[in-house]
Amino acid sequence: MSKPPPAEAARARALLSATARAGRARLARPILLGLASIACGIAQAWLIATVLAALLGHGDGGWAELAGAASLALLATGLTVAQERAQADAGASARAGLRRRAFARLLRAGPADERPVGERAALVVDRIEALDGYFSRWLPAAALAAAGPLLIAVAVATEDPLSGVILFAAGAMVPVGMALTGIGAALASRQQFDALQALSGRFLDRMRGLPQLVLFRRQEAEAQSLGAAADELRRRTMRVLRVAFLSGLVLEVIFAAVLGCLAWRHGNLLVGGHPDPQAALFCLLMVPGFFAPLRAFSAAYHERMSANGAAAALAPLLDGPDEEDGLQLAEIPPSVVVTFEHVGLTYDPARGPALTDLSFRVLPGEALVLAGPSGSGKSSVLRLLMGFRAPDGGRIALNGRDATTLRPAELRRLSAYVGQKAHLFRASIRENILLARPEATPAEVEAAARAAHVTEFATALPEGLDTLVGEGGYGLSGGQAQRVAIARAFLRNTPLVLLDEPTAHLDPGTEAQVLDSLRRLCAGRTAIIATHSPALRARFSRALELEQGRAILSRMAGE
Repeated sequence: MSKPPPAEAARARALLSATARAGRARLARPILLGLASIACGIAQAWLIATVLAALLGHGDGGWAELAGAASLALLATGLTVAQERAQADAGASARAGLRRRAFARLLRAGPADERPVGERAALVVDRIEALDGYFSRWLPAAALAAAGPLLIAVAVATEDPLSGVILFAAGAMVPVGMALTGIGAALASRQQFDALQALSGRFLDRMRGLPQLVLFRRQEAEAQSLGAAADELRRRTMRVLRVAFLSGLVLEVIFAAVLGCLAWRHGNLLVGGHPDPQAALFCLLMVPGFFAPLRAFSAAYHERMSANGAAAALAPLLDGPDEEDGLQLAEIPPSVVVTFEHVGLTYDPARGPALTDLSFRVLPGEALVLAGPSGSGKSSVLRLLMGFRAPDGGRIALNGRDATTLRPAELRRLSAYVGQKAHLFRASIRENILLARPEATPAEVEAAARAAHVTEFATALPEGLDTLVGEGGYGLSGGQAQRVAIARAFLRNTPLVLLDEPTAHLDPGTEAQVLDSLRRLCAGRTAIIATHSPALRARFSRALELEQGRAILSRMAGE
């Protein structure tokens, strides 16, 4: 198996370290509670050793020591419970912070992130969940595995130096054994998550396209493909588990060796010849306590390996500053002049440029229709204006100022967008319109609904604008949903309007109704419309023909 690239592994470690530093206050609590529990265990073992020595006829331990040991056991139990809660809290806090950052990055990228929806969902859900054990178990366990056994070995060495040396040597062997058994574990874990992410994306995509699969009688073949992907995930998961079990076996071998050494050293206790029976019993009783933090370390070792694989996939998304580069607008200008000067854009060099030497200008109150075959670059123009891509060459200006100096989010503040197919969330029509500007008043929402002719069909619905739509709600036709999208654009009330095939898949009657709403939306604003529709081109005065990313013809109405 090949190792992951060093740069990729370094980015994963940097992400985990930065997240740990951000949550160090929460991570310190379980470590301190764990150390307090270990200290209670040392004191408890000494009291129990005193009682056992008295039972063997050495010393004068009695009920007071036994009561003290019982009290310390209760205290240690309480500290352990508090430690587990603190660990869970640290893990939840770290995951929440990472998930907020990941969501913010995905929302910032928008359509510029070309990964399938299923992969993005697996990235934000599964990969971040896989980091829980790193923060809630591995980091506290690693700290306690270093400090706890050291504390116990020092306590044992004060009673019997040679026993302390044996424990010190055993403690040094454990990390070596973990490292030897962990070779390749990070790669195995990453391969497992890659398989899970691919399976998640494939499953979601196939569920979305289930009607087409049934129509073309491909459901059985796709079921077999999903089964093969699931079987590959099973094999990779078992490979990770084998590593985890192997690391546990190494620890148990070391534990047995240490216990045998100490039993041999203090074996003459059984025949009554030991010079200090209480110290001998204390040394033997501390062996399980010495290995308890190391067992937790071993159990959490695969969490670290798993986290390295998950972090390697998250690091590219979370790299860089959380704040976007660029300027912010003091206020939205009342009107916008859009200028393209020799703009070029390439997505994939192997496929050639999407835009080449494209120049045009659109003034306030003017609508420019971008026409041309699929792949001619119409949608690329809109992506540039929404900040989802930056041009490779040339200049895009808004009111004479370079648009690339603005933050991408500021470009989106300037525009209202209507795409080919409106997405309606599971909410009322009113709430779906409010998505464009949540602080809008009810009167403004109703005005936008009237302007987009939404009220014409909403009045016939059970609860008007408050009717539940979207998944599990009242079903709207394509034209009705598109009018809701146009109502969002009216409510947004921006100086720039971007339309991408807004009448696609509509019948002629519905298209005529939507066209009327669109013409009202574009009135007085700067509008750029990408379309194949002859009816839409006839409604607006200026058209620019594109072919393979180049402007080949510019015409006005009547030409």
